[in-house]
Amino acid sequence: MPDLKIKISDLYKIFGANGAAHVDKVRNGVGKTELLEKHGHVLGLQNINIDIFAGRIQVIMGLSGSGKSTLIRHINRLIEPTTGEIMIDGKDVLSMSDAELLHFRRFDASMVFQKFALLPHRTVLANTTYGLSMQGIEQSEAEKRASHWLERVGLGGFEDRFPAQLSGGMQQRVGLARALATDPKLLLLDEVMAGLRPVEIDRMVEILKSINRELGITILLIEHV
Repeated sequence: MPDLKIKISDLYKIFGANGAAHVDKVRNGVGKTELLEKHGHVLGLQNINIDIFAGRIQVIMGLSGSGKSTLIRHINRLIEPTTGEIMIDGKDVLSMSDAELLHFRRFDASMVFQKFALLPHRTVLANTTYGLSMQGIEQSEAEKRASHWLERVGLGGFEDRFPAQLSGGMQQRVGLARALATDPKLLLLDEVMAGLRPVEIDRMVEILKSINRELGITILLIEHV
C-alpha cells in the first residue's frame, strides 16, 4: 500500500467573528441555516475526514457552495481552520511556523486556481518562471525549466505571448506549467476545468494523467458536479 500523503481529521471551518464558539453547536446538530440565522455565522466545513495516498490522483466533486474550494485552501493554509488536524507527510501543517509554511508553499505544494491567476503584464514565459524566482532560482535556469514545462503542456512557441492572447484552456495550461516548474510533491487544482471546452478538458486530463504516471506527483483535483 502506498504511503499516506494527506490525512485530514475532524476538520471544521465556521466563518464569522467567533467560529470556535459555535463548533459544539454544529457537532450537536445545528445546521447551516440555523447557524446563520440565529448565530450570524457561516458553516464552511463540517467534520471532514479524508485520507489521500501518495502518488494518486484524488478527485473531490461537489455542488456549488458545498465547501470544495474551502477545503483545498486549508491544505496550504490559505484558509485557517476553526478546528481539526491536517497532516502532510506526517507533518502537522497547522503547527508550521511562518517560515516553514512559506517553504512548504514554495517547494512542496503548488496550486492552480480556477481563474488562472496569471499576471497580465508578464509574458507566458515570465509567468511560468514566477514561482522559480520565488525559490531563488537563477534566471537562465528558471527559463530553461519553464520552457521545458511549457513544451510539456503543449505551449512550446508561445513563450513570448501574453495571457490575453491565449484561449482559456491555454491560460490554464500556463498555470499548470508554472505550478509544475517548481518541482512540487503535491499539486492542488481548484476547479481548473471550469469554463473550459470539452476538448480542452480532455487535453488537461491527459496531461495530468501523464505527469502523474511519470513523476508520481500526488494530485488533488477539486471539481464541480
